[in-house]
Amino acid sequence: MAGLRPYQEEVVQRALRGENAIIWLPTGGGKTRAAVHVARRHLEVTPGARVAVLVNRIHLVDQHYENEFKTALQDFRLAPISGDSGQKDFFGCMVKDFDVIICTAQILENALVSTEEEKHVELTDFTLLIIDECHHTHKEGVYNKIMARYVEKKLRREEGLPQILGLTASPGTGGSKTIKHAVEHVLKICANLDSVIVSTKNYIPQLKDVVPSPRKEYKIANKRISDPFGDHLKNMMKMVHEFMDVTMIFSAFGTQEYEAEVVNLEKEGVQVENRLWAQCAVHLRTYNDALLINDAVRMVDALQVVEDFYASRTATEIDGTDFFLSGLFQENRVELRLLASTVCYENPNLDRLERTLLEQFSKPSKCIIFVKTRLIAHCLLGWVCANVQLQNAKIKAAVLTGAGTGANNMSQVHQKDTIEQFRGDALNLLISTSVGEEGLDIPECNMVVRYGLLTNEIAQQQASGRARAQGSIYAVVAREGGRELQREKLNEYLEELTAKAVAEVQRMEREEPQNYQQKITELQKDAVWCRMLNEQSRQERRHRFGAEQVQLSCRKCFTSVAQGSDMRLIENSHHVNVNPDFKNHYRSGGQVRLERDFEEWEPGRTISCQKCGNDWGMEIKFKKGPVLPCLSIKSFSLKTPQGIILPKKWKDVEFPVEDFVLADYILDTFPDLDIY
Repeated sequence: MAGLRPYQEEVVQRALRGENAIIWLPTGGGKTRAAVHVARRHLEVTPGARVAVLVNRIHLVDQHYENEFKTALQDFRLAPISGDSGQKDFFGCMVKDFDVIICTAQILENALVSTEEEKHVELTDFTLLIIDECHHTHKEGVYNKIMARYVEKKLRREEGLPQILGLTASPGTGGSKTIKHAVEHVLKICANLDSVIVSTKNYIPQLKDVVPSPRKEYKIANKRISDPFGDHLKNMMKMVHEFMDVTMIFSAFGTQEYEAEVVNLEKEGVQVENRLWAQCAVHLRTYNDALLINDAVRMVDALQVVEDFYASRTATEIDGTDFFLSGLFQENRVELRLLASTVCYENPNLDRLERTLLEQFSKPSKCIIFVKTRLIAHCLLGWVCANVQLQNAKIKAAVLTGAGTGANNMSQVHQKDTIEQFRGDALNLLISTSVGEEGLDIPECNMVVRYGLLTNEIAQQQASGRARAQGSIYAVVAREGGRELQREKLNEYLEELTAKAVAEVQRMEREEPQNYQQKITELQKDAVWCRMLNEQSRQERRHRFGAEQVQLSCRKCFTSVAQGSDMRLIENSHHVNVNPDFKNHYRSGGQVRLERDFEEWEPGRTISCQKCGNDWGMEIKFKKGPVLPCLSIKSFSLKTPQGIILPKKWKDVEFPVEDFVLADYILDTFPDLDIY
């Protein structure tokens, strides 16, 4: 088997025999190369072979195609398909015309449920499924939705199911801290993928030579001696609490625990229609966000969070609560700006990060900084660009965040361009959220920095694996005695626990095959029953109330604006209000711009509450015809016969929503129109 290292040859053996298998190798160990070898052998020996390579990140589609599969499988017909590709609308046709499809898992899931002939496929249309980063095959993840169908068909003894090949650098422990529960987690992953898990046993030294671990360094920042800016924000928060006059005991300001408490307070305020609680909670969460930003980056970044929030709420005051809250900020704005500009009170974490970067970039380097949120990534980029010493060190930085349509999101095209620039010479520093942890193939990356992160052991291992250059460094920048250091140490223990759990599962499968298989089947049957019960429960909840019994009210001002019976569903995704009187309740804003076109509809303008300015969603133009308000359920409360509920997503509402029928809409809107 030319081209494979001995440890790769070892881990592909069971897959080459046609068995379902999970290949467990560290990041940089060549899992994808091993999968390519299995795919090629499968295509050569399997009549009518069809291979699907599933990834969980959009940028990995082109990366796998260009860097791994394209050259190795040049004798076969390959097609990369991602969300920004029009080919996904003809996925069923593409599967018939190509030998290998490389796509995001969501595209396959959409095709499996589609009723359109050009899009629809069955699992049995494939002979091999390769699932990248397969440790995500659990709970409600899209990988698990696909594999749930597979497992159900397998338990019904249906024939023609594809072979499964999973790839992972760490199955993790599932949050478990004991060997018993860690083993249970690994078994569940194996059951969900209907696979055994394999790793090298005979070539561990060679694997370590190929994938050297980066040198781990803790970059400890000094404690912040004085923080008058943060203290001033906390004093303002105390004034809001006094204005609210609630007896609840809250956690310390500037913590995730406090954020959770004010989120719950806002919900409670909406549910009992206490606008004082609800709006104070919204403002308190903004101040808390600012404190968290102040703890991570610059004071001016924290101030910008608050200023942006109040700028978005200009002229939307409707009662004394609003006037107090906006007045409080305006009265303290000048003082906050003065404190935020006082350099001697700046965040010591940034000083430690600056020294770390200057040390690394004293020689040609490539570095990735991993941060928690998109906002922190953009704030850190602003700091790098404004820092004279870092600019003199020839640091060329950019952010890498998830795709989407929000203010801090990146388009798919921008993601790809940024990664290519980092691979080349245009960029040498990436500031990334978790989107860059998995699968990003940059062999020459010299240093990875985890900046203020509290994550699990899988994320830690994935991030560490981005540092692949010889002599690379894995650095942790954190405050002395901070929770980040404690979590980092815990993750080291969990990484060892994962290895022990995998070894135990492999021992069970090798020495107690009957017991192992029985356990896998039990877990699969339990999962099927749980899904059936959950689906039954969902259907019951969906019909708990009649649509005419539910009122939609603006979540900010509590004004009743619609009934559930006014809502219709377009393309199983967009919830629109078809009542012509609804337009009296909202005002339209700027045009919404999306990075791609849609077949049946196009975006219109933003819409917001006529009374309080709360963002409600956007208009959509359906089939070049009617312009309909498409509502975000998070902007509304639902008043039902049993009280007010606050669903996070439309799929959680407890009344049925009819499908939108254009002909019915035209007849209802223009009753005198004769269209026949």
